[in-house]
Amino acid sequence: MHLTRLSITPSHAQLRDAVSMALFGAGAQGLQEDGDALVTVLDGADANALLDGFIDATRQVDPACQVHVGTLPNVDWSDAWKSRITAHDLGAITIAPPWLAEDLDPARTVVIEPEMAFGTGEHETTRCVVRLLADVIRAGDVVADLGAGSAVLAIAAAKLGAARVAAIELDHDAIANAEQNVRDNGVAERVSVLEGDAGVLLPLMAPVRVVLANILSSVITELLPTIGAALPAGGVAVFSGILVVERPLMLGAFAAAGGWRVMRETSENEWWAVVVERVPRQV
Repeated sequence: MHLTRLSITPSHAQLRDAVSMALFGAGAQGLQEDGDALVTVLDGADANALLDGFIDATRQVDPACQVHVGTLPNVDWSDAWKSRITAHDLGAITIAPPWLAEDLDPARTVVIEPEMAFGTGEHETTRCVVRLLADVIRAGDVVADLGAGSAVLAIAAAKLGAARVAAIELDHDAIANAEQNVRDNGVAERVSVLEGDAGVLLPLMAPVRVVLANILSSVITELLPTIGAALPAGGVAVFSGILVVERPLMLGAFAAAGGWRVMRETSENEWWAVVVERVPRQV
């Protein structure tokens, strides 16, 4: 007996989250990243009944997505999928799933249970931020992580020395996973998971010295005034979730807003991340 393998490649990287949520909304039990594609597996008699619904749901949010349907041998995927998840050594911090973390140093390891929440270390945007964090976080920092997902970045900030971190996430379905990850990593006294809109919650906790935002470039641009107001002079923001081709647009947005200075940049494949410092605006 074979299983049905459905692979969806979004037409644009910015539609990836929308396609992912559409698949989960249609009933997908899990997704696996395969390059640019999102893959789910359908089992048994329900496969044909669900397949059309999955495809219709994704095409409603991304009409130009690429769809490929294939078959797989019927193996025990409850364990087989784990072979696709790896540990990522990112310098000062390693991100790993629980089954690969036993021999790693807990002080510099962020252990993430892969679930629906974004942020396992498998995506370039997460890795870019973590690589930058070692030169950003200072002992005693107050940090806000916007769009925290699994809380991977918030936990990394705490393990690098931050005293207080607010992991802000709007998606209710991600909250339980984030809270569990915070507890499992032993940073619950320093990391608080908050459910809500970053634009509303961030001003309530200002000032903070560091803001992390691994979210869509359009959302970063929208939140830029709010983030700027929450940071004192010398405060920094780390932005990711931005395509390399969007770099000129983001640099233009920083220049237009005023009061931002680019400190460091990094990229991996088509994704770009940047550290910007808050500076007094020129009058």
